[in-house]
Order: sequence, then structure tokens, then C-alpha cells
Amino acid sequence: MNRTKRKIFEAAMKLFAEKGYDATSVEEITATVGVAKGTLYYHFSSKEEIYSFLIEEGMKLLNNSIEIKTEKLTDPIMKLRAVIIIQLKVIMKYNEFITILLSQIWGNEQRHQESRKYIYEYIDVIQKIIDEGIAASKIKPCDSHLMACSIFGAICAIKLHESRMEEDLKAEDIANDLVNYMLNGMVA
Repeated sequence: MNRTKRKIFEAAMKLFAEKGYDATSVEEITATVGVAKGTLYYHFSSKEEIYSFLIEEGMKLLNNSIEIKTEKLTDPIMKLRAVIIIQLKVIMKYNEFITILLSQIWGNEQRHQESRKYIYEYIDVIQKIIDEGIAASKIKPCDSHLMACSIFGAICAIKLHESRMEEDLKAEDIANDLVNYMLNGMVA
């Protein structure tokens, strides 16, 4: 991605996260970057295309990271732990991305459907790992899709918890606790 396109991308991500997609105009994006509208339209045909590009790039980063970290793992519990750590790290490092993605999952417009599609595809990755664990008798039989959705949601909710904390949370510690509670329960 060239420098100007990256600046447009980064400015749009910041504005979408701060103000929301609907409240952000193309004019604000171009003013923030310091380029003319024509320059923006040279790189992106519309605000919607910027959004699509942003979500696609963020989900590629998440999915590629998971693929790299899990491809050599054979134990489904270790795969699940790796997924949790990676999702936590992406959420913590790319807070604006996750804010935009989650803010756009409700509704019927194209970007809402696109956001849900990417999240569903990601949840399918988690579900496959849970199914592997069930098949290997390492995870009790369950509704693997519901559990995958629960894991995704729990990890996203941890970002809320982190925002209230004075210190940064460590993804590995959270992953250990989350996997332990999910697999062993919370009852003493």
C-alpha cells in the first residue's frame, strides 16, 4: 500500500472508531489526511470501499496470525489457547479496528452484512477447533457453534474489562484463565 493510501486508510480508521461510520464524511477524511477528494477517489471509489478494505485487512491479519500459530499444533486445546491469545492481542493492539468491526454488525446495509460475514467466518475457525477437541475426546460434546460464539464474545468483552483497568492485561494470562474456566468450569 502506498503512503497516501495508507494515510487515508489510517485516518478513516481513526475517524470511524471515534465518530462512527455514519458520522464520518469523506470531507473529514480528506481534511485529516490533507489531500483533495480526487486523491481519495483515486485510491478508493467511496467511503464504503474504505470500510470494506479496512475490515478485510484487519480480518486477514487476524486469520493469517491464527493460521501461522496453529498450523503445527495438533492438540485442539493448545490451538484454542493460541486462538484466544491471538484474538486478544489483535483486539488490544488494533483497538480502533475491533471498535469499527463490532459497531457495524447490526443492521441490514452492505457493511453490516459484510462485518457479520467476516465474524461468522472467524467463528467457524474456532468451531472447527472445538469440533476437533470433541472428536479427540478432549472437549465434552456440546453445541460447538454456540461455544465458538461464546469464546469470540468473551474475548471481545475482555477489552471492556481492560479499559477499566489501570494496567495492561497480558494476553497469555487471560488465555490461560479463559481456557481453564471454559474447560474446567468456575465451580470450586
